Amino acid sequence: MPPAVPATRDRRPAPIVVYGATGHTGRMVCAELSRRGLAFALSGRDAQRLRELAASVGAGDVRPASVDHPPSLAAAFVGASAVINCAGPFLDTADAVCRAALDAGAHYLDLTAEQPAAAHCFESFADAARERGLSVLPAAAFYGGLADLLATAAMGDWSCADAIEIGIALDSWHPTDGTRLTGRRNTARRLNVVDGRLAPLPDPAPRRDWAFGAPFGMESMIELPFSEIITIARHLPTTEVHTYLMTSALNEIRDPDTPAPVVDAQTGHSPQRFRVEVHVRRDGAVRQAAAAGRDIYFVSAPIVVEAAARVAADPGRDGGAFALGERFDATDFLRAIAGPDLLVELG
Repeated sequence: MPPAVPATRDRRPAPIVVYGATGHTGRMVCAELSRRGLAFALSGRDAQRLRELAASVGAGDVRPASVDHPPSLAAAFVGASAVINCAGPFLDTADAVCRAALDAGAHYLDLTAEQPAAAHCFESFADAARERGLSVLPAAAFYGGLADLLATAAMGDWSCADAIEIGIALDSWHPTDGTRLTGRRNTARRLNVVDGRLAPLPDPAPRRDWAFGAPFGMESMIELPFSEIITIARHLPTTEVHTYLMTSALNEIRDPDTPAPVVDAQTGHSPQRFRVEVHVRRDGAVRQAAAAGRDIYFVSAPIVVEAAARVAADPGRDGGAFALGERFDATDFLRAIAGPDLLVELG
């Protein structure tokens, strides 16, 4: 059973507030909260769209707010146990939403794949979260969080590693409007880990082949690091970290004619298939972990909701800014989110 959200003084559950609730992934997060029976409220800029969504997902409250108006964020997050930020680009929203969440006494989580946004949360809010006994958890999603959890689980009892390699296979990538906007906004040089330090990705980016398990095979890859580099570098001592994405998926997302994803009304996800494999190497030995499923946007919902439910139910834990694998038992977390739409392979 999922952990319960702590109760307020009037014995009603303190809600998890979803900011950016009416976006593509925000709606999936709301559906997951509803499926799990957790108390939640909707927030974002468009009050009418929030009300329409609330009627369909059974949200208890609608709280219009904008990152351009800090008092509205403060009002929206009053009494929240946690705030899940689904509004990208996170370069534009993470600072304001995280600041308001902590001021309201709520944990903060987001879905960022953007390395600078994740790094900013760690650098700017760790002390404030620690002082308040709250958790700041950026990149609690497919990009960032899933690879971090897999790498942590694969590393196991090793105190350090020579290299962590992450391969991401997508049979297609139909980007949302938010993904396209983030791509235009996020112009920072991408980072990997070399010689134990964050280092700029070479230009041109390295290429290689990767032999994936089913339903993929030998695939052409290009090095393309996401926010998992920032999270892994925080808590897993390793000399190298590299992330590779299927070249065909990168070409598809860069094509302006690639359509947006279409979600099946019955399943709640698109037909896109993915597989993430992590290889952790030390002294010639290799440990592996993998996850496979459908729809990288859809699978972000159970990841971030599981994290939000856990921190909301554990108010006595020391606060700070954490990667998912740093804050939680990675193996236990992965087993908790595994299901028909997310198959996890450990060991």
